Amino acid sequence: MSARTPYVIKGDTGDWEVVMGLEIHAQVASNAKLFSGASTEFGADPNCNVSLVDAAMPGMLPVINRKCVEQAVRTGLGLKAEINLYSRFDRKNYFYPDLPQGYQISQFAHPIVGEGEIDVDVEPAHGGEAYSFPCRIERLHLEQDAGKSIHDMDPNSTYVDLNRSGVALMEIVSKPDVRSPAEAAAYVKKIRAIVIALGTCDGDMDKGNLRADVNVSVCRPGQYEKFRETGDFGHLGTRCELKNMNSFRFIQQAIEYEARRQIEIIEGGGTVDQETRLFDPVKVETRSMRSKEDAHDYRYFPDPDLLPLEIEQAWIDEIKASLPELPDQKRARFESEYGISHYDAGVLIADADKAAYFETVAKGRDAKLAANWVTQELFGYLNKEGLELGDSPVSADALGGLIALISDDTISGKIAKDVFARMIAGEGEAAAIVEKHGLKQVTDTGAIEKVVDEIIAANPEQVEKVKEKPQTLGWFVGQVMKASGGKANPKAVNEILKAKLGL
Repeated sequence: MSARTPYVIKGDTGDWEVVMGLEIHAQVASNAKLFSGASTEFGADPNCNVSLVDAAMPGMLPVINRKCVEQAVRTGLGLKAEINLYSRFDRKNYFYPDLPQGYQISQFAHPIVGEGEIDVDVEPAHGGEAYSFPCRIERLHLEQDAGKSIHDMDPNSTYVDLNRSGVALMEIVSKPDVRSPAEAAAYVKKIRAIVIALGTCDGDMDKGNLRADVNVSVCRPGQYEKFRETGDFGHLGTRCELKNMNSFRFIQQAIEYEARRQIEIIEGGGTVDQETRLFDPVKVETRSMRSKEDAHDYRYFPDPDLLPLEIEQAWIDEIKASLPELPDQKRARFESEYGISHYDAGVLIADADKAAYFETVAKGRDAKLAANWVTQELFGYLNKEGLELGDSPVSADALGGLIALISDDTISGKIAKDVFARMIAGEGEAAAIVEKHGLKQVTDTGAIEKVVDEIIAANPEQVEKVKEKPQTLGWFVGQVMKASGGKANPKAVNEILKAKLGL
């Protein structure tokens, strides 16, 4: 892994850097809402999963869902964060048509989870190298989601669907430790991988079950270091919040645009307004949504209908003992157990399905070869076709069968690619395809020697050249492979050529 280098944007008056903190809203995996027994099922008809509590009917009192509290604790432990034995719910007052109470029940001064830290791996891009950086977690708190306003069903009316109203959310707030668009996307990916592994959120960004708010500001080089030393936010520029981002690509595009927008304003003599902005993926630009409120604008106060939440250390210890293997632990195991690279291990543990697929392919086989085929050939095909792993036409067992044929020299790597293409086309298992099309590798040294002798005899000038420059042996290898229809064993070809040519 390489060192972390500053992400610099060139402005008209000099260099600028970006500083970001993120707020990730992860929907808690639970059958019922945070303060009611209403269903959290996705896709129900509008206003069907709504209890009297969710609709804010007079006299209705919230009751905390123990499962949601447990899921928050599990997530906090997965973030290596402090679990607070005492926490409290507050009312956050603001008006939206889809917020029937006129306030949101959230946590402010006393969250259920305190400070933590995770390591974030950033994939190489634009010729760069992979690296990792630590990102501090400021807090995780529980809160209820709002409903949904629908503006496109009638030109003169807004419709309200309260199915999401009251659904439990975990808001995971980072410190401003994220320094580039790529780092922001990598951070969200890491949080997503953790909550999926824990089973505390399904991470489905298309459904809005995991979304991020990105607070973006810019500063001159060196100012961020002063902020880290002093804690004084005055060293950083005014931040703007990019709201409800649910795509890794859009996150990066929005940050890039927003940072340059702020730089242009400052260099033009203007002042950046603290506000909440939305990203338009069609125009690839951000636009103002509303002025950004501060905490005092929400008039937080303890919710009078809910007692403070007090949990016991023994319960936390019990939850901790039940935690599954987390992404960092799985990555370390893949590196040590399978001998694969840090980067390949990171790709494979990106989600549980990928990791399980790889382990099936690699079981009892050449793990490094399996990793190459899964990450390059299979994932390359899926990305090109826009398919998910679950839609792969080649199962893990089937790909494992192909790996086995390469490992025992039944077929070469080149032939394997042809077999793989036929597997994708639906021709069946690798062994059957090899048998049907006569694709077995030629390992008979006598047969290979005959081809080698013919190639050498027909190319005396090339023979003299390879003796002067042994590195040109590849030309002969290519000719022999071509003459054998790609079926000759490459290792045997190299050995026989070297012996015949005296190399």
